[in-house]
Amino acid sequence: MDVVVGAYLAHVTGECGVARNTLLAYRRDLRRYLSYLDGRGVGALAQVRAADVTAFVAALRTAGSAEASVVRAVVAVRGLHRFALREGLVPVDVAHDVRPGAPPPRRTGALSVEQVEALLAAASEGAAPYGHRDRALLELLYGTGARVSEAVGADLHDLDLVARTITLVGPGGRRRVVPLGALAMEALDTYLVRARPELAAAGRGLTAVFLNARGGGLSRQSGWAVLRTAAARASLTDPISPHTLRRSFATHLLDGGADVRVVQELLGHSSVSTTRVYGRETPDGRRHVYAGSHPRALD
Repeated sequence: MDVVVGAYLAHVTGECGVARNTLLAYRRDLRRYLSYLDGRGVGALAQVRAADVTAFVAALRTAGSAEASVVRAVVAVRGLHRFALREGLVPVDVAHDVRPGAPPPRRTGALSVEQVEALLAAASEGAAPYGHRDRALLELLYGTGARVSEAVGADLHDLDLVARTITLVGPGGRRRVVPLGALAMEALDTYLVRARPELAAAGRGLTAVFLNARGGGLSRQSGWAVLRTAAARASLTDPISPHTLRRSFATHLLDGGADVRVVQELLGHSSVSTTRVYGRETPDGRRHVYAGSHPRALD
């Protein structure tokens, strides 16, 4: 069977043009598959039954393999059996009807888009000038994925309203420039023009973007209080924190097809694996699902 696997990998390399990393992953998956078959006493592809393939998939999940890895392995195994049938090496494709199945929905702790919209609208209901400030703060948290400490720590010079960006300072003093969306820009502009001057008048000329009633910089704890008040007004009963908006930012971007590495940079994560936990399915995962499920997909 090793010879057939080698021929199949050469086929997907030369004729299908799969990426090198995908090819290496397929090779690992198929080695694991052959080892599994050997453990079941199966020594040739012609001896494999559909039940063997299904049992292999179940064994991967029992072993705790990530769902994306299971899907990729099913793609590789189905491709191998399809190739063997085309080459006349087996009389039937026993893996034809084996599907990876839909991955279970991942609980990311994110709000729905509708819940976010209700939350942001509720933030505006506070008395002036606080309603404008609170809306701007929550729009910034959701619109940039900022940590609450990064948002309340931002200074006026961190805002570039021409380039529509904000510079955020994360853990360890790491700085990153994040774009501001149209709605975050609108909320910030309203706050800076109509509310911040009134708050600043009670203070000593601080340059913090977000100010409290005494003209001082808004604290992290006050940021939490702003969010809890808006959540209560919006009748959101599940536990919510500023990190919920950060999770929502990442999840909604990934669900919309954003590249995970771009989202990683926006969030300021040092590892892309940290970012991936926010996505129910990445573009690569969708490609594997398509290849493993669609009857006219290529190997």
